[in-house]
Amino acid sequence: MGVATCGRPEGLARCLRGLSMQTSSPAEVIVVDQLPSEEARAAVASSGLRGARYFEQDRLGLSASRNLALVSTGAEVLAVTDDDCVPDPAWLAAIDGALDRAPRADAITGPVLPLGERPAGAFAVSLRQSEVAVDHRDAAIPWSVGSGGNFAARRSVLLEAGGWDERLGAGSEGQAAEDAELFRLLLLAGAVIRYDPDAIVRHEWQTRERRISTRWSYGHGVGAMSGLRLARADPYAVRMLAAYSRLHVKPLIRGLVRRDRSLSAEHGRALASLAPGVAYGLRAARRPRVVSPAGRALGAR
Repeated sequence: MGVATCGRPEGLARCLRGLSMQTSSPAEVIVVDQLPSEEARAAVASSGLRGARYFEQDRLGLSASRNLALVSTGAEVLAVTDDDCVPDPAWLAAIDGALDRAPRADAITGPVLPLGERPAGAFAVSLRQSEVAVDHRDAAIPWSVGSGGNFAARRSVLLEAGGWDERLGAGSEGQAAEDAELFRLLLLAGAVIRYDPDAIVRHEWQTRERRISTRWSYGHGVGAMSGLRLARADPYAVRMLAAYSRLHVKPLIRGLVRRDRSLSAEHGRALASLAPGVAYGLRAARRPRVVSPAGRALGAR
């Protein structure tokens, strides 16, 4: 399995503790750090995890970290999470069970729930709270499928898809939506992505400022992914932009009517970021989807 980290050794150590407590122990753990430190190296070395490896990588973004884990693993299934997440003890066992359960699934997502009690003034970000199992196929809207911080897939399927698009995701100009783009690629290829409510990952609480900033980055990422698809004359981009806009228009209007500046700011930023994201995606469509050595090993598409 792979853990992406960037200058967060305390969060990394917490994530690794969660992995060390799994009821089904990982055969290997690949940590990819884009801001290496002695503290992070020590966290990996002292984790007690069998087959734990620490990779240092230039700051190329989250997708490049995922791609390095993909080409470096020898496992048949790659599960991934982030340094601000902690998997529940039964996470890997739930993934294994969901992959083995008929009908065959190619990838697994699951709930993303808050980590621990809510601190004063803290807010949740990127939650997925459904308790209903779903097999996603064909044209599902990507953010209904799950989150990239709680994801696993058969390595062969990921390799066939060409891995993660390095024009998208945290640390890239696209800012986000690398998971949504990968989900879309897998679904287009006929994959089944199973949302399993027992495969739980917990995400740390954030400040209000951080939550507001993610509204911009998430919307920008959706716009960027849509721009990349518009450049290929893919009508799905229009559907996705419309669906994302609907998510935020009603809350924005409600905030304006109630004179709730916080609610208005949150959803206003999400909508305002779409156009710059689309513009970036249209420009980026002329560039290769992978730039890292690991990405080039997957083959540009």
